[in-house]
Parts: sequence; C-alpha cells; structure tokens
Amino acid sequence: MSEQGQRSQSGFPRRDAEGRIVAYGDLLGVGLAGVVIGMLALLVFDWGFATVGAGEFGRANGWLAIILPAWLFWEDFRAWEFGFARVAAALVAGVVAVLGGMLAIGQVAGLPPLLSGGLAAAAFTLLYGTVWFHGVRWLARRTG
Repeated sequence: MSEQGQRSQSGFPRRDAEGRIVAYGDLLGVGLAGVVIGMLALLVFDWGFATVGAGEFGRANGWLAIILPAWLFWEDFRAWEFGFARVAAALVAGVVAVLGGMLAIGQVAGLPPLLSGGLAAAAFTLLYGTVWFHGVRWLARRTG
C-alpha cells in the first residue's frame, strides 16, 4: 500500500482513503477496547439479572464481548476491494481466532463462563486482528 492518502480521514482508528485501517496498533487497540466495553456491559447485565433473581452472577456468556470487535473487523473487511485477498484473509483469520479462543477457554476451564468467555474473546480479537491485518495486505500485494 502506498503512503499517499493514508491519513485522508481524521479520527481514530486512522483510515486510508478507502476506509481501511492503516495501523496495526489502531486495529488491536480499538478491538481490545471493544472487548473491555463488551465485558463491562455484560457485567452490568449479569449483575442486573442476578439481582432480580433471574440467574446466578457470572453465568453470562463472555463470548458476547466479541460483538464490538467483530463489528470493527466487518467494517475493515468491507473497506477492502472484493477479491481473493479479502476473502482468504478473513477465512484464515476466522479459523485461527476461533481455535485460539477455544484453546484459551480450555486453559481457564474452572472460571465462570463470563470470565472464561471474556478471555476467549480477547484471544479471538488479538488473533483475528493480527492474521487479518497482516494477511490481507500480504495477499493483496501478491494477487495485485
């Protein structure tokens, strides 16, 4: 990707003229912030449900914290021109991220679902963001 137009839009995360995120740190930073915000929202909802007797605290599915990062990744996916690089990078990143999230859950199996799922969502975000960001650029350079 050329240096021209890389900061055509102001704001965070920084995007190029096509709307693609230009910095790896921006993608991971915003993605992980989304996981934290998702976990805070889940804590509030889980606490509220536990307070009214609709369940036990900590039993919510922490994987739901992946909603905001998934939205971020979807928007970056849409910004890339349709083609092999975009589809292949998304598929590989998805498989790697889901497997990594499942491995993370396996390592903390004794924790409540809210915490183990939250850790899995963070692992998913780190893995997907890494494979997607570098993979789509590498494939785009090779496929033209």
